[in-house]
Amino acid sequence: MKMSKLFVQTLREYPSDAEVISHKLLVRAGYIRKLTSGVYNYLPLMWRVLKKIENIVREEMDNAGAQELLMPFVQPKELWEESGRWDVYGKELMRLRDRHNREMCLGPTHEEIITAIARDGLKSYKQLPVNLYQIQSKFRDEVRPRFGLLRGREFIMKDAYSFDMSQEGLEKEYENMAKAYTRIFQRCGLNTKMVQSDSGAIGGSVSHEFMVITDTDAGENDVFYCDGCDYSANSNHAVSALPDADVAGKWEKAEIIDTPNTHSIEELSEFLNIPSSLIVKALLYIVDKKPVLALIRADKQVEETKLMNAVGGSDIRIATAGEIEEMMGENGFEAEKGFIGPQGLKKYGEYEVTVVADETVKNMKNFVIGINQKDKHGVGYNWGGDVELPEIITDIRLVEAGEFCPECGKPLKVTRGIEVGNIFQLGTKYSKPMNAVYLDQNGKTQPYIMGCYGIGVGRMAASICEVRHDDYGPIWPITIAPWQVHLCCLRSDDAECKKKADEIYETLQNMGIEVIYDDRKARPGAMFADADLLGVPVRVVVSPRNLAENVVEISTRDKSIDKQKTPVDQAVTEVQNIINKLTADINSKVNK
Repeated sequence: MKMSKLFVQTLREYPSDAEVISHKLLVRAGYIRKLTSGVYNYLPLMWRVLKKIENIVREEMDNAGAQELLMPFVQPKELWEESGRWDVYGKELMRLRDRHNREMCLGPTHEEIITAIARDGLKSYKQLPVNLYQIQSKFRDEVRPRFGLLRGREFIMKDAYSFDMSQEGLEKEYENMAKAYTRIFQRCGLNTKMVQSDSGAIGGSVSHEFMVITDTDAGENDVFYCDGCDYSANSNHAVSALPDADVAGKWEKAEIIDTPNTHSIEELSEFLNIPSSLIVKALLYIVDKKPVLALIRADKQVEETKLMNAVGGSDIRIATAGEIEEMMGENGFEAEKGFIGPQGLKKYGEYEVTVVADETVKNMKNFVIGINQKDKHGVGYNWGGDVELPEIITDIRLVEAGEFCPECGKPLKVTRGIEVGNIFQLGTKYSKPMNAVYLDQNGKTQPYIMGCYGIGVGRMAASICEVRHDDYGPIWPITIAPWQVHLCCLRSDDAECKKKADEIYETLQNMGIEVIYDDRKARPGAMFADADLLGVPVRVVVSPRNLAENVVEISTRDKSIDKQKTPVDQAVTEVQNIINKLTADINSKVNK
């Protein structure tokens, strides 16, 4: 491809709405252009990168025994009703109607569709196990699309689904997919960490995410890990052992005292001259329109996904001041944020108040707690006699760095990560409600045991840019770069210079090497700036000055080779050697 014919729209400056480096660089370099909020055009440069990622994904999925298909982007309401997700998936589900007033949705995922396909086509145990996958666009109506391709509404995803006869079979395929995913990411130049995670709207009993560790602003999730063992988990799934803390108060008996203007834990702790670990904090949430009161030791924070899962919800938010006031009024109290407690709360509107206690409160004694009266708290309270311990006691706590690994006891560390893939053990979450069954060896019907495995293709490209870039542009790995070689002819108006550049271009192409050839009449500085911005791994510069010495100048985008002068007649061979070395460097990091 010649630069003079390339459709590319570079920018002099970063786009004003871009927050992270991958978004800034991919827009400025002409890889992507925003159509509307969270929706992007993949321009020719990006499309070449994405197709190469897809090819690697296909190779590894095929080698792992999966079979590719393609499912519709538009999905009927009826299948989602069968699974029970039509009303609970949330506002991210883009619903629509056709001309016959039939309700449909744009596919955010394909569990329902693939289960229906299996139900129609997998009738006997002799056909199992099976793993089916596709690479296709998805749409989720994100409330806050951001970070370019990292958090868009429309995106390209590889999703796969396995069907087995047993949990043992599922676990075997789960491990098979985990190995395939690791190879995919390694071949694309990404180092990932496989961490325990919440299953979210997809569901299932076990799930893991593949996280790209980054210290950039694009890191969306906290990842807790241990250097002493293999433990690692997303913040919404991480557990830990707590350091010792003061959890036994000084009061000899329970009493209600005045605590004026103590709206925060800090104010209450200072007023009573006690550590916050002696206070039971109460937070009101709305989960699927229902009130949930969370109790936790006040020196700790609630992890909202854990709380939502504890009550079987799909959507969670903190209650507003107005909702707190309304609930207090319905239950005969006059209180506000900072003074809420679990006693006497029965209903909010048509729903009963569900109280959930974190495990941190179980061993507290003579503690401080809100009593649903403004400017008053209970002190010296104990579970059982003064206040009842809730029926639901579980881990709803957000883990913090420095707490101890639940497996080996060493301090946990925390870093930031970008999710690029996830795997789920679905079990019978979809097969049972959708009556997706097969006949076993005894002629009895059994539901499929399912797994689900997803990779964000666009997310991968953006993540690679996040961890492989400099101030001038992306630094693509040789395996997924739009081209392998960037050939620059510094004087296309010089006959000898152009002739030699044309010859190198033709020879490289005939060898099957992918070349972008800058044949424009442009200043060298502009040419080099564009080359940096495109991020192609190998650069070859042909100039009258170098040709006077019978050499060309070769360098790599990652600066491992910088302005190496190579004889003209050896240039093509040297380029091939460099490509081979860059490829070998990637392959050496791929698990066998």
